[in-house]
Amino acid sequence: MSGATVAEFIGYWENEGQAYVRRGDYDWMAALVPGQRVLEIGCGVGFATQALARRGLTVLSIDSLVECLDLTRQRVEGSDVTLMQADLTELSDEQRAAIEAFAPDAVVCWLMGAPAKITGAVATDSGRAVIAYREKLHRLVAELVACLPTVQALHFIDRTAIPWQAKDIGRDTLVNYHAGKTLLNLPFVAVRANALYRKLGDDTVNNAPNRKTHPSLKGVVPTLASLLAERKK
Repeated sequence: MSGATVAEFIGYWENEGQAYVRRGDYDWMAALVPGQRVLEIGCGVGFATQALARRGLTVLSIDSLVECLDLTRQRVEGSDVTLMQADLTELSDEQRAAIEAFAPDAVVCWLMGAPAKITGAVATDSGRAVIAYREKLHRLVAELVACLPTVQALHFIDRTAIPWQAKDIGRDTLVNYHAGKTLLNLPFVAVRANALYRKLGDDTVNNAPNRKTHPSLKGVVPTLASLLAERKK
C-alpha cells in the first residue's frame, strides 16, 4: 500500500516520486504524450505535472485531494498549468463544462492511486482493492474522455511487474486488458505499437526472499506499463 492516510500517501509519493525524477521516468512519460493541451487526471504530488509543463504543454490537472493540489501548485508555479479540485466519481455540471471548455487534445491518467482510506486497501488483500479502484477510475476516465470531442489521445501508465524476456507478449496483454475493460464500446482503440514497458530502477521482485521458492518469479522486474489509445477515425 502507498499509505493509509492522506499524510502517509503524500509522504510515500514524495519519496517515490523523487526516485522517478532521478531516473528520468516522468520525462519519459511526458515525452509520450501527443498534442499541446493536456488534461491530467490526478496530479498526485506534482512531479508528473511538472514534467508535462517542462515540455511547454498547457495543462489542466484535477485531483480530489487539496493537499496534492497545494504541493503541485508549488512545483509548477510560473507554468501554464491550471489546477482544479474535483472528484472524478462525482463531477458537477460546472466542472464538466470547465473541462470541456479547456478543450484538451490529450488526456493522461498516470499511476492512479489513493490513500487506503479511499481505496479500501488493507495489507492482507494482496492489492485487490487497489486493482478494483484503478479499474473503476480508468473506466470513468475513458467514459469522460469519450464525451470530449477535442480529445484525440488517452494515455495510461501504471506500475506492474513482468518477466522482462516476455515483454512483447506483455504488450499484447496490456492492449487486450484495456480493450476489454477500460475502452469497451468507447470510440478509442489501442494497438500493440503503442504499448510500451520501461524498467524501474530497482529489482525488488527478483531480490525478494521468496524468489527461490517461487521459480516463476525469476526474471520478473518492476516496470512502468504505458498504453496510448487513440480516437477512432
